Amino acid sequence: MSTATSTTPMQTLIVIGNGMVGHHCVEQLIERGALARYRILVFGEETRRAYDRVHLSEYIGGRDAESMAMSDAAFYERPGLSLRLGEPVLRIDRHARQVVTAAGSHGYDKLVLATGSYPFVPPIAGAEGASRLVYRTLDDLDQIRAAADGARRGVVVGGGLLGLEAANALKSLGLEAHVVEFAPRLMPVQLDEAGGGALRARIEALGVGVHLSRATQEIKDGTQYRYRMRFAEGAPLETDLIVFSAGIRPRDGLARQAGLTVAERGGVAVDGHCRSSDASIYAIGECAAFDGAIFGLVAPGYQMARVAAAELCGDDSAPFAGADMSTKLKLLGVDVGSIGDAHGATPGARSYRYIDEAGASYRRLVVSADGKRVLGAVLVGDNSYYDTLLQYAQNGIAPPADPASLILPAGQAAPALGAGALPATATICSCHNVSKAAICDALDGGCTDVGGVKACTKAATGCGGCAALLKQVVEHELASRGVAVDKSLCEHFPYTRQELYSIVRVQGIESFEELLARHGRGHVGCDLCKPTVASILASCWNRPIQDPNRVPLQDTNDTFMANMQKNGTYSVVPRIPGGEVTPDGLIAIGAVAKKYQLYTKITGGQRIDLFGAQLHELPDIWAELIAAGFETGHAYGKSTRTVKSCVGSTWCRYGVQDSVAMALRIEDRYKGLRAPHKLKFAVSGCTRECAEAQSKDIGVIATENGWNLYVCGNGGMRPRHAELFAQDLDDATLIRYIDRLLMFYIRTADKLQRTSVWRESLEGGLDYLKAVVIDDSLGLGAELEAQMQLVVDRYECEWANALSDPEKLKRFRTFVNSAAADPDIRFVQERGQPRPAPAARVIPIAEELA
Repeated sequence: MSTATSTTPMQTLIVIGNGMVGHHCVEQLIERGALARYRILVFGEETRRAYDRVHLSEYIGGRDAESMAMSDAAFYERPGLSLRLGEPVLRIDRHARQVVTAAGSHGYDKLVLATGSYPFVPPIAGAEGASRLVYRTLDDLDQIRAAADGARRGVVVGGGLLGLEAANALKSLGLEAHVVEFAPRLMPVQLDEAGGGALRARIEALGVGVHLSRATQEIKDGTQYRYRMRFAEGAPLETDLIVFSAGIRPRDGLARQAGLTVAERGGVAVDGHCRSSDASIYAIGECAAFDGAIFGLVAPGYQMARVAAAELCGDDSAPFAGADMSTKLKLLGVDVGSIGDAHGATPGARSYRYIDEAGASYRRLVVSADGKRVLGAVLVGDNSYYDTLLQYAQNGIAPPADPASLILPAGQAAPALGAGALPATATICSCHNVSKAAICDALDGGCTDVGGVKACTKAATGCGGCAALLKQVVEHELASRGVAVDKSLCEHFPYTRQELYSIVRVQGIESFEELLARHGRGHVGCDLCKPTVASILASCWNRPIQDPNRVPLQDTNDTFMANMQKNGTYSVVPRIPGGEVTPDGLIAIGAVAKKYQLYTKITGGQRIDLFGAQLHELPDIWAELIAAGFETGHAYGKSTRTVKSCVGSTWCRYGVQDSVAMALRIEDRYKGLRAPHKLKFAVSGCTRECAEAQSKDIGVIATENGWNLYVCGNGGMRPRHAELFAQDLDDATLIRYIDRLLMFYIRTADKLQRTSVWRESLEGGLDYLKAVVIDDSLGLGAELEAQMQLVVDRYECEWANALSDPEKLKRFRTFVNSAAADPDIRFVQERGQPRPAPAARVIPIAEELA
């Protein structure tokens, strides 16, 4: 790290652009001690601080903008560093060494251009009238969301990476989505013809229309929809909104205005140190062109940011020499991977291909003419091969004698490339350029787990795609140093959750005390093992959780069979199977809400939540709801929550199957099923997908011939689209597959692990899961079905059970010695409903003492 001496005059460094790459450059400058040398001024055109554009689609899924910020506001409040948002730079005066904004001029000694790129909108007649929606920033997504309000169909022009993400956004907003691509295949830059075909098949199976080799010539008013798109060839297409995602162009306008050298195809021409034709001006990221090429991924941008920061601080750094453009993505829930020379353009290159037309999966391996080096790969449908193939390609590791074994299905494939086989130079995290050697250094420096290595090296904190490989390397290196990698559940049980589940099931253990005495340590357990064992016991034997020997194992919500809210009251959630409810049922819920002054809210899972119940009111409320025919909705447990459905063929003119009847059947079967994490289901009556089945743990979509089954999706902080598991199933086969899959998940998942994370952690990926569930490769099919049937047969409403036992009801008192209400809970009226009163300010102890 370099530092300035006391005689070195302070210089001004201006960074134009506060995107991911511009922010990373500032991070690197500060880490290298640049604030001792420079006053740093950062200009951002947007009004928000740098945010995570890699996971832009999560914003449409409900993630808030602030949580996507690359730093907190305090980062830019340190002395010598200033951030000016919403103030674009208008021009650069190289002679005066100034940048000019609408607010004034600012001198610089050094200047970094990190202006990024802009979406290319083809010159199509009528495109201006179509509002020119693009998919680039959070503001763009806000505009798309607003345009989607009341719309039925949306079209994306462009079938590349961002185009498919944009199509996913339209689909998640409830629109019928279509993709129009000029090339004869999707993702033409990354995929070959067969890979593009496999991707198209998978995306069309999700209900997204794909139109290839279509050159849009004109956009005019439509007849059935708002716009009509006319193509050079093929039938026209009508739509309510159009999103343009036809590629990017470098934002090099400031450089052109300032007279800097610009590459033939655009972009500020830079050398290996990221210097422009003016030695005092640097360019990094998508606005920069190295050797005539633009690198449109975050990892090369970060690499350029590191190089520029090192140069500006006078530190030694390897020059930028181009970047690996390998990518691992999930587009509309479909795995897509592209590594190195994916098209086999290297002279003499040979290719091996694995094609599964039924499952729309495709893998291509490209090797050198002599077969001794992996040059590239294409993956569609299963990215579990990606990390291994990337390491072979990046590190020159010789492939097996039969290179094809690297892409064959589980059972025929070559053994996985273990962490020990990777050289020290192997890049584990491309975003932050973290090598295996850097991880080893972090471990030698005192890090003892994955979290510590992440904090020390920033590995897996970018796109997150290397998280699994990082974990493998850390655990291998710890073991090689003689450090036992402790996978114990906690101090009381030297087993994983999966091992404890097997012990409980095989030995027929039905109590925590017996399990602790026979296989644990200590006498009481802890907050980790108690709820985990409670969940295991419930999944295996489904005994009432309110029985005296089980109550001490439960967390607060399960203890009182209601979700505790922020003001100490509880929510009441009656089960409404499939979203179907009678008028009498609605009246009964309304009467309860009115009587007990509860706030009512219809949820996204088609249930009615009642908020504001006090502890002593819960038994009375549930007595009235059960008398009206309702059961507990298990909203408080890690269990089956909801089965969402559309109205299906009974009412909808598009429905091809009775989705409500199937939703009722599924919810009746799996209600009360306890699992490592909550479970959500959905059933759609046609491919219009009104129930949003592809964002659920178990999703079912009707076809003309039966049901398509989708598995292991979820919304929330880490959205993941469910994957197509089986097609055109009859009712009995559908239920059998769900039985097996859920029980296999319950048997093998880690504690508090969602089905999505569990699926991503399975060696062999979706193909392995299909083999276990559909082909019964482990011979567990009948056993898994029997285990599920036991849970189903033992079901009883937990609230009905508690209401029948006076001893259990004693727990539902706010005060041990009184049945009175809590006098400290107050409500106010807002929008005609009760809301918690504003809480008094709680003064932290440190502040009070001060």
